[in-house]
Amino acid sequence: MSAPLAPVAPLAPFASETLAAYATSTGEAVQFWVLGTVAVIGALCTILTRRAVHSALCLAGTMIILAVFYLANGAYFLGVVQIVVYTGAIMMLFLFVVMLVGVTAADSLKETLKGQRWWAAACGLGFGILLAAGIGNASITEFAGLGAANGARGGNVEGLAALIFTQYVFAFEITGALLITAAVGAMVLTHRERTERARTQRELAEQRVREGKHVPPLPAPGVYARHNAVDVAGLLPDGTPAELTVMGTLRKRGQIRDVSTEAMADLKALEQRSEERLGRDRDALGRDRDASGRNRDEEEATR
Repeated sequence: MSAPLAPVAPLAPFASETLAAYATSTGEAVQFWVLGTVAVIGALCTILTRRAVHSALCLAGTMIILAVFYLANGAYFLGVVQIVVYTGAIMMLFLFVVMLVGVTAADSLKETLKGQRWWAAACGLGFGILLAAGIGNASITEFAGLGAANGARGGNVEGLAALIFTQYVFAFEITGALLITAAVGAMVLTHRERTERARTQRELAEQRVREGKHVPPLPAPGVYARHNAVDVAGLLPDGTPAELTVMGTLRKRGQIRDVSTEAMADLKALEQRSEERLGRDRDALGRDRDASGRNRDEEEATR
């Protein structure tokens, strides 16, 4: 008869950590399904909306939700980087550039790079395959959870730094070199060499005089100094909009707001209120004169 097997004590902590990693509380489940649904909706709106500004805002919202997921799982460094670097710096810079340039759905949809859509479809398919492989690997293998990984190095930031600068230092340096090369390449591509000498302001003014163009500076946009938007044309004394007060690019795109009718209606209302107020002032002045005259007559009669 064989002796009974003794329980293995060292496996107990590992089993408890494994069960804790696979366990999910009610709050975590509610957080995942609610925020996950919002993140998926934001991602779909990013690729389905027609305006670039709306797409950038939806992508920023999705990034913020991903940062919340990182923080909830104990990846504090990734959560802070997601908010500060990606959402707060890169996406806001992209959003401001889009708003300044004025990209709209009316712009040309012609491909600037040959085969751009096919390359994008191939990259998307490859990313989908990698994502499916990662999810499948995570579902069939066991993991200890992020708590054990953070505890091995004394914290999330310490463990991430130890992995980056020891095991993955070569990949980290290669990534940094690629980013620097991309930044330098972008500056080189956007730089244009000047083929002729830049003309001075005097030469430009003399050219305008010779060609008979608009010699003085162009008028500023706005309507009676009440609108300072660049897409609002200024009004001439007769109430018609002045075409020289807005950019030609906005005029070609059809993005100029015509507020001449509204401005003239406001002006007429202001004039009417002024006339009513002046009329009331005249009536009050007349009554005061009549009262003073009666008082003067009464004083003379008493004398």
